[in-house]
Amino acid sequence: MTDTATTSHPTQVLASFLANLHYEDLPDEVVRRTKEFFLDWVASALAGKDAEPVRALEGFARRMGPPQGPAEILSSRRRTSPLFAALVNAASSHVVEQDDVHNGAVFHPATVVFPAALAAAQELGASGRDFIAASVAGYEAGVRIGSFLGRSHYQVFHTTGTAGTLAASAAVAHVLGADEETTLNALGSAGTQAAGLWEFMRDAADSKQLHTAKAAADGLLSAYLALDGFTGARRILEGDQGMAAGMSSDADPAKLTEGLGERWAVLETSFKYHAACRHTHPAADALLEGMQEHGLGVDDIARVRARVHGPAIDVLGPVTDPRTIHQSKFSMGFVLAQVALKGSAGIDDFTEEALEDPGLREFSERVEMVQDREVDAAYPERWIGLVEIETTGGETITSRVEVPKGDPDNTLSREEVEEKARNLAAYGGAASNEEMARIIDRAWNLDHEPDVRDLLPGSVEGATQPARDAGRRRES
Repeated sequence: MTDTATTSHPTQVLASFLANLHYEDLPDEVVRRTKEFFLDWVASALAGKDAEPVRALEGFARRMGPPQGPAEILSSRRRTSPLFAALVNAASSHVVEQDDVHNGAVFHPATVVFPAALAAAQELGASGRDFIAASVAGYEAGVRIGSFLGRSHYQVFHTTGTAGTLAASAAVAHVLGADEETTLNALGSAGTQAAGLWEFMRDAADSKQLHTAKAAADGLLSAYLALDGFTGARRILEGDQGMAAGMSSDADPAKLTEGLGERWAVLETSFKYHAACRHTHPAADALLEGMQEHGLGVDDIARVRARVHGPAIDVLGPVTDPRTIHQSKFSMGFVLAQVALKGSAGIDDFTEEALEDPGLREFSERVEMVQDREVDAAYPERWIGLVEIETTGGETITSRVEVPKGDPDNTLSREEVEEKARNLAAYGGAASNEEMARIIDRAWNLDHEPDVRDLLPGSVEGATQPARDAGRRRES
């Protein structure tokens, strides 16, 4: 396609790339990292098993969905239709705040891409290679669209809910073997459904899980409809009444297409090390480093000033008095208190007891956030950790972390990914050690799996055979 077409019809260019992406096109490191993020996602989905929002959506799926089907709901081990499996798995994997994140797009790819792609792949009996290629397509779509929508979009909209709907549609369209035209229609239908507003943060509402649930399910819906000839807007991203027109004031169309096939979104994506909002991680790393470097204990610290980028204040600022476990993960004060008192902010640190812990509450009052010009200018490409620690002795110590733990340049080792996965699965008893050993083995060998069914032993409700003709799926 010409350069003129690239600039004037970027949605079409992106759709063409996604439809023509094959497993054989993927560099080895892309395949390897996709498998690692898949394991990370499965474990996150298992960890959300007992969360109230997940129970509510699971109840909805029981009431409205079929009592059996080809797709697994990981948190309950029930089988149902792909639509309802995608809905519940997406919500479940976003609860404990351990799913991956792309810094530049401020977007969580795994929680919307994998549940939708897995649900469709389990219906069709798609191979591990087909699933990997589809997942990469989803990451490419979501990350590029999130980056395109820009910082202004994120001030009001939860990008994982909005761009995530298109990411899910791209992944499912790929599983279904969609051609360019069908992929374009899938993106169009996904974009017109894209939603997710940050207002829920002020009320400690459950909407964040609804955002991912609906993104995955609506993306899947869009792709299946497109396969049957249902049309969508052809310029849903850049059109005069498209997403950018209604949801952004700084959209950059070049970010949709630049470096296609050369830069890979999955390699730019970060693991989440702490079990809290990603906006807290740089400051948490900086505080930990500062305390260790200077031998500081909790009683040595009079005040902590976290110097942050603007969106950290937009997202975390409304949480002044966390009253739920989930809300506490969006409180800079509470997260830094966990780090200072316990040396970690892991999944087992955020509990109902911790919410009432007077020590954590008292330390959180010592924390403030201020916007820093340099940190803000570097965001979202770089998330710098910068804190000023005022000691009880009157000294001010500045601690800075250039690359937070989990970022591509400071990533988790495969051993750390496995350890994190085991810890997440053990949280709430979602899976046994033996079951996780099998899942880990399947993840590392995903490119050799004949299909991606039966990740976990199911309930008595068995799977049905695929309703669609698997022959409609593209041969990779």
